[in-house]
Amino acid sequence: MAATLTSTARRGYGLGSVATGSFGTVPGLLLLPYLTDRLGIAAGLAGLIVFLPKAWDVVLNPVAGRISDRSTHPGGRRRPFLIWSGTALAVAFVLLFNGPTSPSGLAATWVVVTFIVCASAYAFFQVPYVAMPAEMTDDYDERTRLMTWRVAILALAILVSGGLSPMIRDALGPQWGYRGVGLFVGALILLGTLGVWRGTRDTPMSRAATAGGSVADQLRVVAASPPFRTLLLVFVLQALATGAMLAGVDYVARVLLGGGAASTVLFLCFVAPALLVTPLWQRVGEARGKRTGYLWGSVLLLVGAAATLATVRVGLAAAALSVAVVGIGYAACQMFPLAMLPDVAAADTAATGEDRAGTYTGVWTAGETLGLAIGPFLYAAVLTIGGYVSSTDAGARQPDSAQLAIALGFTVVPAVLVAVSLVFLRRYRLDVEVAR
Repeated sequence: MAATLTSTARRGYGLGSVATGSFGTVPGLLLLPYLTDRLGIAAGLAGLIVFLPKAWDVVLNPVAGRISDRSTHPGGRRRPFLIWSGTALAVAFVLLFNGPTSPSGLAATWVVVTFIVCASAYAFFQVPYVAMPAEMTDDYDERTRLMTWRVAILALAILVSGGLSPMIRDALGPQWGYRGVGLFVGALILLGTLGVWRGTRDTPMSRAATAGGSVADQLRVVAASPPFRTLLLVFVLQALATGAMLAGVDYVARVLLGGGAASTVLFLCFVAPALLVTPLWQRVGEARGKRTGYLWGSVLLLVGAAATLATVRVGLAAAALSVAVVGIGYAACQMFPLAMLPDVAAADTAATGEDRAGTYTGVWTAGETLGLAIGPFLYAAVLTIGGYVSSTDAGARQPDSAQLAIALGFTVVPAVLVAVSLVFLRRYRLDVEVAR
């Protein structure tokens, strides 16, 4: 295992985030509006449809991790999973938005089935992908540099997929808009898949012995790790917050800010700061430690979300500024936990001599998936309580209670979740000396 990675390896690994960023963003941003305002499905049922396939991943991800842990493929323990599952994900995503569109049980069933296929393929891509850093380098700071590349490319992928998808939808109109989104994002997923497959082909990987026992045995070992439990709980709570905010962007833009380019502006302000501040967060991590950087970023995420409750009432410019603060914090809340997870897995391997990185990342991605799934479900529940009117008529008038629900779900709910996560983050104790 190399201590210092080449720039080619860093960039190659980071390209996988084109696939994870595109799939992780666009369904959270547009699938709920697609169900409520294109297919005419009630908000509560739509939230359940978005949630169920993700809930399946919570079960599947640890299994995918264990399967990749046991892989003896000559092409590597993790990499062969990337090309096959990434290609399957790209095809399934195209089908997701290219099914029946008349309000009916058939349309809802199509979305559920294709989204489950997407979620299953994604599990076998994401879990091996997230496990790779622990096997690519044994250097604490090198993992931070690797995650800097990943998060920067992730931000660009989210920016492109999430920023352009609403524009493609609006430009192509109600009949072909979402179909165009499916084709566009499917192509991005395939691009990321091929990029990470080729970019990491010459990177040596560690080959520690595979840990024995069943999936249940390995899950018990992972659950017994205090730093992992703490880090996972923090990340899941923040994934909940992120999922709720992503689900709310389109509603806030259309109903509260007058539509037009507001959705794209808010999304750009949420994601674009990461392109600028991720290298700065890397310096913070190297100078003050990853935990400190994670704490600072979480505070910014909380403050920005809470402030947006006020700024969204002022107008688009003010809302964009507070959402940009959220974006600065979001960059840290992506980079640092992803750099800390390999530390936990590597510390376990150093202590036991056995590799269960896939099991760690399987549980991790299951938690992340659950958070990102419950986030839109939670947002849909807030809309339901507020009396949101689902309609295929984009100009349908929403009552004052629904407008308040749109604002609260986008601001106060995420802020409370991040505040709770900070309580647990302060308990994380795996420092540089232990990680080394």
